[in-house]
Amino acid sequence: MKIFFLLYFAVLIWSAINPKDYFTWFLEVIPAIIALIVLVLTYRKFKLTTLIYSLILVHCIILMIGGHYTYAQVPLFDFIKEVFNQDRNNYDKVGHLAQGFVPAMIAREIIIRKNIIQIEAWRNFFIVCFCLAFSAFYELIEWWVAIFTNEAANDFLGTQGYIWDTQSDMFWALFGSILALIILRKYHDKQLKNL
Repeated sequence: MKIFFLLYFAVLIWSAINPKDYFTWFLEVIPAIIALIVLVLTYRKFKLTTLIYSLILVHCIILMIGGHYTYAQVPLFDFIKEVFNQDRNNYDKVGHLAQGFVPAMIAREIIIRKNIIQIEAWRNFFIVCFCLAFSAFYELIEWWVAIFTNEAANDFLGTQGYIWDTQSDMFWALFGSILALIILRKYHDKQLKNL
């Protein structure tokens, strides 16, 4: 956990130093701060596998990078945009892929350890539905923030003129949840046995 905290706070501090906009930074980073609080409060009672802590850290770093630059202006993805002649900076799609990928594995661990759904097919179906619902709810939060803050949330929304941004964000979260269950299931099972 020491490495987790070291990396988490190093990136958090970096992201807070001269971001493009502090309001956008706050909106993008608040889920990572909430995640840290939840992890600290539950650490003694419900310690997670190393895989899950690692995935949560990666997701938090994705959020912090997006908060620092805004999702529409992450330099590496500006470079990718130019090289591949894309219409937009697609860093937000990485964030939404992680928004499905990481919660899928967190949900899988909780469901298995609490013995909530025993049949794997139903468990996977529930996890994918949960991740899609979580993504849809996040899109609603973005909409509400935009309504209440008017233009101030433009960088938070990060649509970059793409009319299907909301739908594609949910698709990437859906794809991320399915991908996580396919590629990490066996490795996760091994870690669960070692708890």
